[in-house]
Amino acid sequence: MKNSRNLVYGMFILTFLLSITSNAQEEPKPVFITVTTLHRNLDSDGKDWKKTEQEYFDKVTSKNDLIIGSEILNHYYTANSTEILHVSVFKTWEDIEKSNAITDELIMKAWPDEKERNAFFEKYNSYYSTMHSDEIYNSVLTAKEFKPTSKEPMIVYIRKSQMSMSGNGKGLKEFNEKITMNNPYIKGYYPHRHAWGADSRDFLEAFYYDSLADLEKSFDKDNELIKAAWPKEEERKVFFDNLDKIFTGIHGDYIYHNMPTLSK
Repeated sequence: MKNSRNLVYGMFILTFLLSITSNAQEEPKPVFITVTTLHRNLDSDGKDWKKTEQEYFDKVTSKNDLIIGSEILNHYYTANSTEILHVSVFKTWEDIEKSNAITDELIMKAWPDEKERNAFFEKYNSYYSTMHSDEIYNSVLTAKEFKPTSKEPMIVYIRKSQMSMSGNGKGLKEFNEKITMNNPYIKGYYPHRHAWGADSRDFLEAFYYDSLADLEKSFDKDNELIKAAWPKEEERKVFFDNLDKIFTGIHGDYIYHNMPTLSK
C-alpha cells in the first residue's frame, strides 16, 4: 500500500554532543524527531485539507502509541508560503521504523474497503505537491516542556543555527538554565541536533509562544535576564565569546503556527 507518510530512514551516527554541554552531568534520555517538509498545492481547498488531516490524525496518528508527539506546523513567516511541516517524536530510532507497520495496520482498520482507502489517500495526496524533504533530529540538552491548554494556534519560532564543528565553545546549557528556562514568555523550548539529513551542522531550537507579541517581548526579557545573570560587562563578554565559538554565526529564522487539534 502506498502511503506518503511512510519513509525509509538511513542511520547516521550522532556526534559532537559534548561540545554543547557545559558539564558531564547526565542528561535526560534523548528522543528522535522526524520532520517532513511538505508543500501545499495552492489549487486545493484549505478547509477540506484541514478536515482530511484531522480525519487521518484521529484514525491513525493519535492511535499510534510509538508516536509520542506530533505537530503540523503551517507557514507564518518563512521564505516559502507553501511550507507545511509534519513533525513526529519517537523514543528510539527503532520506533521510527516500527511505527510505519503500526500506521499501516491502523490505515487498514480505518479504511478496510480498498476502494475507499485509495480514494481517501488520493484526496489526501492531492493537497500537496510531489516535492518534500525529510530530516531526523536528536534531542539534546534539557527541554522546557509544557502542555498547551489553549485551543488557539500557538506561535512556533524555529531558529536553525550552523554549528562550527570545531569542538570549541561552551555555555549553551548554562545559558538555557539561566535565561531560557526563566523567561516566562517562552512557554516551550525544544533543542535538537542533526541525526540524519542534508546538513550535519544543523542545530535547531523550537520556541513556543502564545502570540507574536510575546515573541518580541521575550527578546527584551532575555536581555534583562542576561544582565542579571552576568552583571559585570567583562564577565558577560567572556561568556558570550565562548558561547559563540559553538556556532559559525550563520542562522535562519522561521515562524510557524501549530494546529492544536492535530497536536499530540
